[in-house]
Amino acid sequence: MKKLLLFSALLLSSFSFSQVLTLQSFGTGFSSAVAIAHPPNDSRLFVVQQGGLIRILNSNGTVNATPFLNLSTLISTGSERGLLGLAFHPNYATNGLFFVNYTNTSGNTVIARYSVSANPNVANTAGTILMTINQPYSNHNGGSIQFGPDGYLYIGMGDGGSGGDPQGYAQNLSLTNTNVVSNPSRIYLGKMLRIDVDTIAGALNYGFPATNPYVAEAGKEEIWARGLRNPWKFSFNRLNGDLWIGDVGQGEVEEINKVAFPLPNTGLNFGWKCYEGNVAYSTSGCPAISTMTMPISQYTHTATGGCSITGGYVYTGSLYPNLLNKYVFADYCTGEIGLLDTSGGTITWAYNSNLFIPAFGEDKDGELYVSGGSVIYKLIDQSFSVSEFEKVGFSMAPNPAKNSVVVKSSSNITASTIELYDLSGKLLLSKNAEITQENTLSTENLSSGMYLVTVIASDGNKYSSKLAIE
Repeated sequence: MKKLLLFSALLLSSFSFSQVLTLQSFGTGFSSAVAIAHPPNDSRLFVVQQGGLIRILNSNGTVNATPFLNLSTLISTGSERGLLGLAFHPNYATNGLFFVNYTNTSGNTVIARYSVSANPNVANTAGTILMTINQPYSNHNGGSIQFGPDGYLYIGMGDGGSGGDPQGYAQNLSLTNTNVVSNPSRIYLGKMLRIDVDTIAGALNYGFPATNPYVAEAGKEEIWARGLRNPWKFSFNRLNGDLWIGDVGQGEVEEINKVAFPLPNTGLNFGWKCYEGNVAYSTSGCPAISTMTMPISQYTHTATGGCSITGGYVYTGSLYPNLLNKYVFADYCTGEIGLLDTSGGTITWAYNSNLFIPAFGEDKDGELYVSGGSVIYKLIDQSFSVSEFEKVGFSMAPNPAKNSVVVKSSSNITASTIELYDLSGKLLLSKNAEITQENTLSTENLSSGMYLVTVIASDGNKYSSKLAIE
């Protein structure tokens, strides 16, 4: 990110556009929340605070008073430093292992392994350092770490900072480079690394995937791809394994990269600093553009007023069918949330949050969350209309309702289960539908407001519609 991660109540000026999305407050009381993660099949969200705490946000919106882990004495803060990333081992339920990315008191990037204690809400305080990467400047530290569909740990590294990658780290693959020879770990700057946390190579606390493109070259076996400026958040589509990267631009272009599954092992080059997005930046001595992986989409500062992309997730949840096959991301500076079809095309700016947005999160069901620094929000799609619900043969009346609502099925399709959610995604009512074509839900104990009724139909699909309660 180009701006400091300093969160405030200052509101950004709005742009005029049609708003499709909105945010619902889900958890409060955080400080500079820069990442949101969850263990596999775990309903809790783990919120990473830049100052060094990992805190647990439960599925009912409550926040545990005791931090899951406190690393505040190990890290340096300021600028873009701090505790920046968290990833749970795919077998966390049985081995209790998780991994963090932070800048230490010297300002260098550390990847470390920790474990949960006998108390599932508290981690053991002793960790094992896997990697330490020397950082020449205080910005462009990347920070995201994620397990890929192959079970390997991916680590997004920025180019080392300053501006314009002055030492050319992002493209460099030479250990004899004058800027690397005295600090060999700088070979990893501007790269996407991939390591095997379940094996050991020599004296290291991790191993190298045999398919890594430089696995036979000592000193750079960890490198999977190069040419990144500052990948401020990347994610994997949990359903199909595609990799999505939001890479922060220099002065004009913010880019979104997509790598389709199965992920190649040929040493991808995302282009920086030869190109900023798909625009030439400093191409002297660069490989041919045809050998590089260009963005699936990008936007400019001039056109949008933005300045720093925050990468997000492809929506894979069940509450908002209109969001399916959409990549959801934001611009940190404007607070606008954008949508991009997974096949590419034109970005839709769907909501101006008036927030600084440093991170998105995904729960076990694929529903999305947004960090506003001190508040974690649930992402809500407002575009799902009654007509979408009715076209398959369901209807609901009265709407608005007072004490009850009747859900009717057509002769072509019937309901097996009817569920009622609030707009934060919290399940409030669930009813096994009767064989008849009419089922009544009691709403007399619900507060007035907007809700979502979801019908699980006889065909196995889910159909939803909004319900207003007076």
